[in-house]
Amino acid sequence: MAKSDLIIGLDIGTTKICAVVGEATEDGVDIVGIGTSPSTGLRKGVVVNIEETVKSVQKALEEAELMAGCEIRSVYAGIAGSHIKGFNSHGVIAVKGDEVGQKDVERALEAASAVAIPLDREVIHTLPQEFIVDDQRGIVHPVGMAGVRLEVKVHIVTGAVTSAQNIVRSCHRSGLDVSDIVLEALASSKAVLTEEERELGIALVDLGGGTTDIAIFANDTIKHTGVLPLGGQNLTNDIAFGLRTPMVSAERIKVRYGCAMADLVHQDEIIEVPTVGGREPRRLSRLILAEICQPRMEEVLDLVDQELTRSGCKHLISAGVVLTGGSALIDGCQELGEQIFNLPTRIGYPRNVGGLKDVVNSPKYATAVGLLCYGAEKEGGERKFRIRDENVFDRVLSRMKKWFVDVS
Repeated sequence: MAKSDLIIGLDIGTTKICAVVGEATEDGVDIVGIGTSPSTGLRKGVVVNIEETVKSVQKALEEAELMAGCEIRSVYAGIAGSHIKGFNSHGVIAVKGDEVGQKDVERALEAASAVAIPLDREVIHTLPQEFIVDDQRGIVHPVGMAGVRLEVKVHIVTGAVTSAQNIVRSCHRSGLDVSDIVLEALASSKAVLTEEERELGIALVDLGGGTTDIAIFANDTIKHTGVLPLGGQNLTNDIAFGLRTPMVSAERIKVRYGCAMADLVHQDEIIEVPTVGGREPRRLSRLILAEICQPRMEEVLDLVDQELTRSGCKHLISAGVVLTGGSALIDGCQELGEQIFNLPTRIGYPRNVGGLKDVVNSPKYATAVGLLCYGAEKEGGERKFRIRDENVFDRVLSRMKKWFVDVS
């Protein structure tokens, strides 16, 4: 298969790194390869050890290349972390001529993006919400319409320059180009949400290992994004501490026996818990585990509910909430979500996927598959991600030299 036909999504997460290889089809994407590796170089979605991250990325890539029978050179990489901030903006321009052209749209988007952003932050996405032509609202594609005034409302997502740089550097050291950096909540939404949900109004909550990512959609546009610095790793820590068991065993117990609501567990269910120091495993009631899991899951979902309320968009969420990510697999998560949000809640699995779909049919692969879907939409208009120059002083100096040359 030609290298140009393949798209690769790379989910650089706190607990795992996942590379998914696929090709675009009329119905979505066909998965042809997948590779995963434990992630040890990140904390709460941010790279803290590049060498460890590079090793994990390379291991995941080797697995994916072997399965797909190809060589990976370019990826769409995900970005998360509490440094991510989203806000709404708008721009207005006068239309040149008597109808809106593509250049007018680009100028309007530039005007909306012309906001003061600190030097240590980078614009990751400028996402159009709606266009307004001469007070005619709700326009999605204004090109070709008659009008003299074009206004656009956008949602701008920014992140720390250093965090984006470290993700790109980790990829470069692994021998990869980065086609684009994508907000993980946006990627997950492309994998698990239906068009009807995005139109009616939906909140996507990606319960990852180190962070919980939130994205609100209504009228098929993104209204709000947010990232909470809490995730499945906090729950694993609680289990390890509460049951006095190693972290590796706590993770295994969480995945296999964890339950977010103690009411759903029978009194007579018993689990085996490995102990530290080589002692014999202990047998405990699963109810004890559920009583450890429930407060942490309640805390995370309560914080999500507060974020939904604070965004001012909760009244738009008619279709309810979709929970995805690895932590959404815990028993009782859906029921607890309905109880806390007081909205219809479901668990989000990747959709419109062919090929090796059984391999990725899990919420924990939603981000990686979503990056693939994002890449499939962007192919053709592909761009290499550019991060702002690292040395601000050099940039200012070169600009001053140019001024002096122009003056003389």
